[in-house]
Amino acid sequence: MYTALSSNLIETIKDHEQTVVDYRRKLHEFPELSFQEVKTSQFIFDEMSALDNVEVTRPTKTSVLVKITGAKPGLKIGLRADIDALPIQEDRPDIPFASHVDGVMHACGHDGHTALLLTATKILSEHTDQLEGEIYSIFQHAEESHPGGAKEMVATGLFDDFDFIYGHHLVSSLNTGLIDVKTGACSGNSDRYEVMIYGKGGHAASPHETIDPVIIGAQIIDKFQTIISRKLDPLASGIISNTVFQAGDPNAKNIIPDSIILGGSVRTFDADVRALIETEMERVIRGTCDSYGATYDFNFRHGYASVINNAETTKLVEKISRDLYPEQIVSLPPFMGGEDFSAFSAIVPSTYLFIGSRNEDLGFDFPHHHPKFGLDENSFLTGITLFVSVAMNYSKIASK
Repeated sequence: MYTALSSNLIETIKDHEQTVVDYRRKLHEFPELSFQEVKTSQFIFDEMSALDNVEVTRPTKTSVLVKITGAKPGLKIGLRADIDALPIQEDRPDIPFASHVDGVMHACGHDGHTALLLTATKILSEHTDQLEGEIYSIFQHAEESHPGGAKEMVATGLFDDFDFIYGHHLVSSLNTGLIDVKTGACSGNSDRYEVMIYGKGGHAASPHETIDPVIIGAQIIDKFQTIISRKLDPLASGIISNTVFQAGDPNAKNIIPDSIILGGSVRTFDADVRALIETEMERVIRGTCDSYGATYDFNFRHGYASVINNAETTKLVEKISRDLYPEQIVSLPPFMGGEDFSAFSAIVPSTYLFIGSRNEDLGFDFPHHHPKFGLDENSFLTGITLFVSVAMNYSKIASK
């Protein structure tokens, strides 16, 4: 029978408040980049191997999977946390646990995610008598670098028969205490493109003798925006952001260059919109280049797909969340950022939500991937509680 977490278990979680903080600060001091999380994953492996009632394995070189078997039969459930950091120089001299690794920091909160799941796994391993089915703690590498660690883990086939996978992200855009739960898309397709325009260079005083790729590139960028305003359904969502325009030599301002490079990012939610924008971008490039006699190369690289929250699983997770935090649940519009949890949600019914960790008074209100990014550690108990409650109660609710 489903009930909210017992008062004893809630007190147990509160007793681990210092444990999760210690974990997080240790991880924050020694960050590692995507696919290089050798020491991080070894630390996780060692900590989890010291627990009773668990099986610890390495699905890939720098990921860790911890299995906990409940006392009763039930579903096969995954709890996921990402473990990698970013190539950013930290600028937080006010914290005593700042990164010791030059040019690398946990600027997205993955140190917090890892600490939450480490602590939740400890608690779950001590309460297997209250668990149904099999619970797997998924410590995933390389969320920040395409093609992503989730895709690599999924390729092992280990998750094909899971019944449900749950994850959450600490976010500095949401005040501490709030929990954002939504059905359907909760992140965007995050794609990138590069365009090489080949013209004919020459003297700036004789543009009529050239095929000016700078003029062509400027027109292409302008026309890209008409794809959004005139080709896309106004009720759909899409972004084309041209972030790269490389042309010419700063020391040769009287020379029209032979070629230029354009590049940028495309964000969408819907697969059909994603395909339409890719097709229309090449149409614009081809038509503009043809009109001037230029040639081009166009590379559109699909990044992470949109994370899609399954309607049924998310309804159950929302119930669990509301029972614990009835006044703290919100449902905000999806964000256009990328998240490789989509590799899991593409093969297994999944739910991914967001936990507020913003505290302006403490200086934890900088955006993700910023040198001053930080987490309000007061948000950590919420994350542990949700991990534990989903593990303990999802099978019970789903079986009704």
